[in-house]
Amino acid sequence: MTRLFFMGQGFAKPFSDLSLRLFFILTLIIPGTTLEAEMTAAKTLFVVMDGIPADVIERVATPHLDQIIRASGGFARAYVGGEIGGASESPTISAVGYQSLLTGTWANKHQVFNNDAASPDYDYWDIFRMAKAHDPSLSTALFSTWEDNRTKLIGDGLAAAGGHKLDYYLDGLEHDTQRFPDQKAAANIKAIDVYIAEQAADYLLNVGPDLSWVYFQYSDDVGHQAGDSAALDDSVRFTDALVGQLWASIESRQKMLDEDWLVVITTDHGRDAINGKGHGGQSVRERTTWIATNSGCLADRFDDTPAIVDIVPSILAHMTIQVPSAIQQGLDGSSFLDC
Repeated sequence: MTRLFFMGQGFAKPFSDLSLRLFFILTLIIPGTTLEAEMTAAKTLFVVMDGIPADVIERVATPHLDQIIRASGGFARAYVGGEIGGASESPTISAVGYQSLLTGTWANKHQVFNNDAASPDYDYWDIFRMAKAHDPSLSTALFSTWEDNRTKLIGDGLAAAGGHKLDYYLDGLEHDTQRFPDQKAAANIKAIDVYIAEQAADYLLNVGPDLSWVYFQYSDDVGHQAGDSAALDDSVRFTDALVGQLWASIESRQKMLDEDWLVVITTDHGRDAINGKGHGGQSVRERTTWIATNSGCLADRFDDTPAIVDIVPSILAHMTIQVPSAIQQGLDGSSFLDC
C-alpha cells in the first residue's frame, strides 16, 4: 500500500492508497443526481522548468510535454521581461520571473528585481493568497527545489503576505547536505528534483490539492555551467520525464474522479544568444519563453505570444476564483482561456 506523509508541518500523517479512498468517494455518487454534478472540481497544477529557452524546448524531444499538449491543449511561445523601455521592464532573472508567475504582475509592481528578493511588495497578491481569500477551504501545495520560493516570494506565514496560505509544502532540501551533498555538475540539485517529482506525484495522486506549484531547478543550473550544449539538452529530457510523473498522477485521478485539471507548464526566462550560459537582459532569446497546457479552452490570444503574467488570470478563470477589485485591477495579464 502506498503511504504518503506530510513533511513540512512538523508531524507525519499517513494517507492510504488512492484506490481505497476513491472507493468510498465513488460509492457516494449516484449517476445522474445533483450530487454527482456538485462533485466536479476545478483544480490547477502549474510547473516551472527553469531556464529553458523556447528554441531549446522546441528542438529537444519532450514526449511527456507532447502528451499533455495532445490531451486537447496547446503550446505557444511566450515572453517575460515586461515592456522594453517601459515602466514594466523586468530583468530576465529567475526570482523575478517566479514572482511575475505567482502574482500576474511585472517587477515594477511586485518589486522583485533579483534573486535576493529582499523586499517583495506583498500588496500585489500571489495566486495562493487569492485562492485562500476566495475560499479558505481550497487546498494548496508547493513542491520546490528552492526554499525562497515559499519563504520570500510567497511569504507564507508572513502577516504582510496574507499569513499561511500553503496547506502542504516540501522544500529546503538544498540545505540538507547529508542527504544531498554538493556535487559537481549540479548533481545534488538533480537528485533533489527527482525527489521533488516523486513526492509531488504521490501527493497529487493521493490528495489532489486544488492548487499546486511544482518547481524544478536542474535545467537552469546546467545551462549556467554548460550553456548551449548536449548537457543542456539532456537536462531538458530529464525534466520532461519528471513532468511525466506528475501528469500520470493527474490522468489517474481524472479517470476515476470528477475533476477538471488545468495543467500549465512554463519557464522563467530564456538564455543569452552568445553561449547560453547567462540571462538577465532584454535580448530576444532571453525574453522568449513558452507555455504548454492541457486546456481545451484556449482563446485565440494564446497563439499570439502570451506573457508569463497571463498565467495567474488563466488560473483564476479556470477555478472561478473571485479576487478583490483592487487586486484584479492591479494584474498586468489577462486569461488565455475562453471557457
